[in-house]
Amino acid sequence: MIQTEAVTFPDHIHGYPRVAFGGYVAGLLARRSGADTVRVDFRRAVPIGTTLALPTGAPGHTTLVDADGTLLAQAAPATLDLTPPPAPSWSVASAATEAARTSPKRPVTDCFGCGVECAPGHGLRLFPWAVPGEPLMAAAWTPDPRLADDTGHLPPEIIWSTLDCPGGIAAWVFQGMAQGAVTAALTATQLRPTPADTDYIAHAWPIHHEGRKHTVGVALSTRSGALCAVAEALWVAPRPT
Repeated sequence: MIQTEAVTFPDHIHGYPRVAFGGYVAGLLARRSGADTVRVDFRRAVPIGTTLALPTGAPGHTTLVDADGTLLAQAAPATLDLTPPPAPSWSVASAATEAARTSPKRPVTDCFGCGVECAPGHGLRLFPWAVPGEPLMAAAWTPDPRLADDTGHLPPEIIWSTLDCPGGIAAWVFQGMAQGAVTAALTATQLRPTPADTDYIAHAWPIHHEGRKHTVGVALSTRSGALCAVAEALWVAPRPT
């Protein structure tokens, strides 16, 4: 008999309205997988405020299904051959974050990852924007202590969340990705512990795009540039109407 664990994503953990934030969902599945490097593929939109299930699977593999058993997302051990460009300095990342706050091009939302209307502690409030003269997105980020787990560290759900929006914004700005795109797959690995009481730099860069598919790299580093986590993300734009 297959055993399952119930999970419900709270209403504030959303990207698009009523849809659970992809990075957070992926981090939960990665934590459950236990593999060093994990790939999470999204098959359908994951709803918030709804009881979902995590059936027991093969070691390192995990799935998320709805009440009808429909597959929403799945995680599996993976490899990641990706060398990130060096993180920008804290001052450059801080300038990018300030530009994000003031840019009229940037949508104002309550997205769990990059929303300026997200209350502190109820979202990352991670605001990436382009670094002048480089195909690079960057953000300076000091986590709210309420995002930490009981050990005072940022859990996988939060780390993977930091690896989501910067890549989407990089694809939008540098690859011309259409609005309304979604995270289709996220492959990531965490390289060192991430205490909540410190500063971080997130940066993202374009890798490749073909048609509606956009591949980007994303990294999270300490203020001094030590790499904490790295990811490759596949974003898919909506079909033209």
